[in-house]
Parts: sequence; C-alpha cells; structure tokens
Amino acid sequence: MPHPSIPTLKPPSVTKRAPWQDTHEVRINNWMTEWDFDSPLDVGFIGAPYSNASLTPSGAAGGPEAVRLAFRFNVTFSPDWETDIQRMTARDLGDIAGDMTNVAQAHQNIEDAVRGALTLGHPFVPVIVGGDHSISAPAIRGFAKANPRKKIGVINFDGHMDVRNFDYGNHNGTPFRQILEREPHIDPANFVEVGIHGFMNSSTYYQELLDQGTRVITGRDVQKRGMEDCAAEALELAANGTDLIYVSVDIDCLAYPYTIGTSAASPEGLSAWQLLEAMWLCGQHPKVAALDVVEIDPSRDVKDLTARSGCSTILTFLSGLYRRLYGDRGY
Repeated sequence: MPHPSIPTLKPPSVTKRAPWQDTHEVRINNWMTEWDFDSPLDVGFIGAPYSNASLTPSGAAGGPEAVRLAFRFNVTFSPDWETDIQRMTARDLGDIAGDMTNVAQAHQNIEDAVRGALTLGHPFVPVIVGGDHSISAPAIRGFAKANPRKKIGVINFDGHMDVRNFDYGNHNGTPFRQILEREPHIDPANFVEVGIHGFMNSSTYYQELLDQGTRVITGRDVQKRGMEDCAAEALELAANGTDLIYVSVDIDCLAYPYTIGTSAASPEGLSAWQLLEAMWLCGQHPKVAALDVVEIDPSRDVKDLTARSGCSTILTFLSGLYRRLYGDRGY
C-alpha cells in the first residue's frame, strides 16, 4: 500500500520474483522487495513511468517495469567489482503517478513524491528510474527540497546536453536548463556534462554552458583520456563547495549496441564499460546521494538488452555505494 503522506506514490506496476535461486546466489528480484515505509533502508528504488514530455514519440514510460523484469537476470555479486551487495537493504518504493494530459501536473507529482519519500525519517539513497529525461528536473527539485539549505552538484551522463530553450515547454530536452535557471542551490560550475557526443547538439547551447562555467566532457574526451580520469574530474567539480551530488544517466549516452531500446542512440556513444566504471566511482563518492536512469524504452528494445544495460548501471552504482557504506567486499 502507498504511504498516506505521499499520495502520488503508488505500488509498483509489476512485482517479479525469481521462481528459483541457487543456494549460494541471491537474485536481485528476490532481494529487492517492496518497502513497508517503516523499516530502515540503504537504497530506495522509485519508478517514474512518465514519457509524455518527450520531443519524439517514446515508450520510456515502460522503463521502470522493464528494469524490474530484467533484474531476473542478475544476482548480488559481481567479480568485476569484487563486491556482493546482499547485506545492503534495498527496497522498491513503487511508481509515481503521472498525468495523461498535464505535463506540469505529472512533473509536480514526481517532485512531491521524491521530496516526500526522502523526508519520511529514514535517510536513504534514491535510485529513480524513468521515464524520459524530463523527469530529472522535478526529481532534482524534490531532492533539493528534501535537503534544504544544501548546495547540490549535478553530473549528467548523456549524449545530449538537454539545455534546449522553452519554446515547446518543459520537455525531455530541457531538464538541465530548468535546474540551472530555476534552482538556486545549483551553480553552473557544479554542473558537469559527461559523454556528450555526435551530431546531436547545438553549438549555441554548448558555448552558453562553457560561458556559464559548466564543464562539458565529450565522448571523445572519454575515449582519449579514459573514464576513470574523466569521472574523477566530474566528481571533483560537482563536489567543489557543495554538500551533495545528484547523478543522472540517460541511457543514450551509450553507443548503439548497448542501447537498442532508446530513441536517440548514436555510434559515437560510450561503451558499457566506460559508463560502468563511472558508476563504480560515483557510488563510492561520499557526496553522491541520488541516481536516476532514464530513456529506457522497452517498445524499441530487443531481448531486454537496453533494460539489462540499465540494470548493470544501477547495480554497479550500488556496488560502489556498498563499499562506501559497509567498507568491505560483502563476502
């Protein structure tokens, strides 16, 4: 049942439990159960299944459900990171209700739900799964309201800068213009774009960001310098003088093979390994306090490949977070 103080937060659209698991394996579907809105937790999974603010037709509203279903392929241990996260308490808080015809109301629901969940009395790291990228602006606003008087840095892993103007309203190409212009606790110098690539962005907006003091680390930068170096720079800039960092991942930051199920992937994108290396570092950073993953569109996906990329993104972040919170490898 939803919590009475958060009316916009509903039960998850789907609950998938693995019908079996090996004695020595813990499947994510069986590990991440629904939250009772009372017991302590480390991580809260929140679905934001809204994509009516997309510039192009999108089925990304199905993203949270696709990720929940794709978790059936995953267990709590990865030898890549030498970490088993099963001691961490991760719970599914459910899905935020949208609005069929009113973008502003749907975004307000997201803001209210994120703020409400984070102020129930149990501190936790939210992992918010969209939906299109328009959900990030209200999610960040809700995160900021739940942390009043805190300065916030933002890192966006994306193929697009998402700072278009408001000619067509608050859509999935505007979330970071909204934040930079309307959120006083976020300074452009603490906003970092990572993985911007391809012939998909405006030189006008690119120069505008540079003039404001925002750092744009391109896909080519990552390819030449390596993600470990680029992510470390992004974290340093986002953390400079701030209290908390919010990380956003648009799955179209990845190249074609990893993101069949999204609307705007391109060949210049990051590799899966580059993104996962960044998630490992972000999870360990002491100021990173929220993650969203957006633009997974199951209507375009093939054999759950993009949803599974989203799962690996989230679980690698949680592996880094586990190391930060528990200080060991978990086994």
